Amino acid sequence: MLSAILNAFRVPDLRKKIFFTLAIIALYRLGSFVPVPGIPANALVNAFQATSDNAAMVFLNLFSGNALSKFSVLSLGIMPYITASIIMQLMQGVIPALQRWSRQGESGQKKITQITRYVTLGLGLINAIGYLLLFQSQQYGVVLTSELPRMFTSVVIVFTLVAGVALIMWMGELITQRGIGNGMSLIIFANIVAGFPSAIWQSSQTQSIAMTALIIIVVLAVIPGIVLIERAQRRIPINYAKRIQGRRVMGGTSTYIPLKVNGAGVIPIIFASALLYFPAQLAAFFAVDWLTNLSNALSSGSWINWLLNAVLIVFFCFFYTSMVFNPDDTADNLRKQGGFIPGVRPGTNTVQYIKNVLNRITLPGGVYIACIAVIPSILFTVTGDALITAFGGTSILIMVGVALDTMSKLESQLKMHHYEGFFK
Repeated sequence: MLSAILNAFRVPDLRKKIFFTLAIIALYRLGSFVPVPGIPANALVNAFQATSDNAAMVFLNLFSGNALSKFSVLSLGIMPYITASIIMQLMQGVIPALQRWSRQGESGQKKITQITRYVTLGLGLINAIGYLLLFQSQQYGVVLTSELPRMFTSVVIVFTLVAGVALIMWMGELITQRGIGNGMSLIIFANIVAGFPSAIWQSSQTQSIAMTALIIIVVLAVIPGIVLIERAQRRIPINYAKRIQGRRVMGGTSTYIPLKVNGAGVIPIIFASALLYFPAQLAAFFAVDWLTNLSNALSSGSWINWLLNAVLIVFFCFFYTSMVFNPDDTADNLRKQGGFIPGVRPGTNTVQYIKNVLNRITLPGGVYIACIAVIPSILFTVTGDALITAFGGTSILIMVGVALDTMSKLESQLKMHHYEGFFK
């Protein structure tokens, strides 16, 4: 591991990408401490701490890197973009134009990305207005500055929050294009990690130091098992028939199609969490009793949340895997290249074989992700420890998934320069 890190810094181009990524993340973290103008920061912090039992707000604050509790310019965090991505993924299944664009390669993907940006800004505007009304409600009781007209101050606050959403999107895309790894995933990773010190401190104050140490040891012990399953693959063997073109002999080789047990990564957890906490966001913005009761029922710590979370995670595993992997296209490409699966006839039989294999590994992969997300939540709810509440299985799986994805990209870059990577 250490030698691979040193090798990464020996490659000038890779070193620049790493430093660029770290610089953007540092800039993002700095922005999470810059308060929105017109909001009394101390009064908001005190009011937010007084309502710390609101599970939905704790979750949203976690994914914003504690920026929401400070009402900084980046308070909305990555959630508007995640919600917009979910909407666009779902719409591709029902809108023919989006389906065509998704099959047009890079040009079509640019169009979808552009629409996703507009949807993100629209959701950011709704969230900004909602948070402004929420923090001025009786629950928080924050009073805007009286130095300027209230309407002008409100417009400035909303505009600043929406600009923060645009800034987060820009930072994430910069990391993806010019840095290492997926920018949006790394921002989520940074937000979760940023909450570790305060959570550990709070846990040590409310619980015994031995209990805090035990929790950390359990988390560290679970990580190797998650890494093992995250890298597990079902390999479908592929043979290529020999072809003679003039004096050249083509084909005659063997390879495989690698299908990951968890092919969807952390996307199902993010999608499921976003859907479950969407009523909580609405309840935070609109003081309606039935909506508040629904959000409380769906919040973490209830059996309804655990059951729906597990079902949604398994569903999104199948949904996302079907979106990113098309057995029909794979079988067609194999036929065109002269490849075949031993013992399986080309064409329809190959398509069905790949679908069966994909379904057999996606189901246990989905159950595994659901267990990682739900079981720790059940166990941790019993203890009530702040460290466990903030960093359950979902957070661990997201961090491990993002770390493995980033390491894989570093691995490919190192091998391009003939260096040994992270994975042996």
